[in-house]
Amino acid sequence: MKVLIYGAGVLGSYLAHALIRGGNEVTMLARGERAEELERHGLVIRHYFQLKTSVDPVRVIRRLEPEDIYDLIFVVMKFTDFPSVLPILAENRSSNIVIVGNNTDARDMQAYLQENVSTRKNIAFGFQLSAGRRQPGGRIVSVRAGVGMVIGGLDGPIPFHALLDQAFARTKYKLIYHDNIDAWLKNHIVPILAINYGTFIYNGQMKKIAGDSGLLRQMVAAMDEGFRVLEALGIPLVPAKQAKLIRNHPALLRFFLKIYHLLPVSRMVDGSPHELAALGRVFREWSHRAGIPTPAWDLLEERFSVTYGDRLTIQN
Repeated sequence: MKVLIYGAGVLGSYLAHALIRGGNEVTMLARGERAEELERHGLVIRHYFQLKTSVDPVRVIRRLEPEDIYDLIFVVMKFTDFPSVLPILAENRSSNIVIVGNNTDARDMQAYLQENVSTRKNIAFGFQLSAGRRQPGGRIVSVRAGVGMVIGGLDGPIPFHALLDQAFARTKYKLIYHDNIDAWLKNHIVPILAINYGTFIYNGQMKKIAGDSGLLRQMVAAMDEGFRVLEALGIPLVPAKQAKLIRNHPALLRFFLKIYHLLPVSRMVDGSPHELAALGRVFREWSHRAGIPTPAWDLLEERFSVTYGDRLTIQN
């Protein structure tokens, strides 16, 4: 099957690896130094838990032309990068697109792609359950534990469900189909923001986070506030057990977070303060609309802004 991975970062690279090993004809869209690394060395991934390194040859393009046709396109990038890609996808003649990553605007993205195209688009949304970071020389460190992607359509079953199953049939990568992916993605934003605010407050010094019981308490309290905002907006809590754990066992969750931040693997999870800030702005709009007080969330956001505010302003 002819597949394009639009985005050659940590998550896109692992997805490309899985699909290549599954016998698909995979192309990666990359630019600049990353494109040169892939052409020179291939797709090099250090699998953190599996203690092995894989190298896959991969075709690289630097631009998606309107006439380029793929059976499947996976757009794997940061939330802040999606808007610049939508017009390019709209011009392209491929029909089946999966937008993968943190996303609060799935319905708006789908509407844009369906209203501004000549070729009908079938859209799905997903989130890959892995992490990692890039290293010098182009090697990717991938952190995963036998999982794949939560995926779904906004208006019922994914029209190209059979193509997806075929593409992943010979892989060890699992697709987890969800019947309310929009709610799943919005729920996912809550722990992502709360945990990563802590990471950036301490500039990635994970042991300091583990030793700051006040910060851990704020992170857990902020998650509870976040889910209350979603409830007030009529957004289902999915998975329900996530909010239940936070509300019924906050001390246990604080203990898990403490242990996680003490483990070396926590330092392998890379993030972007720009993406975090953009997602935070969306959540702030939600909380204002819901009228729910969020004191713990406000404090985390303020501490993050104090640390990164000037740098975000300068680079934006």
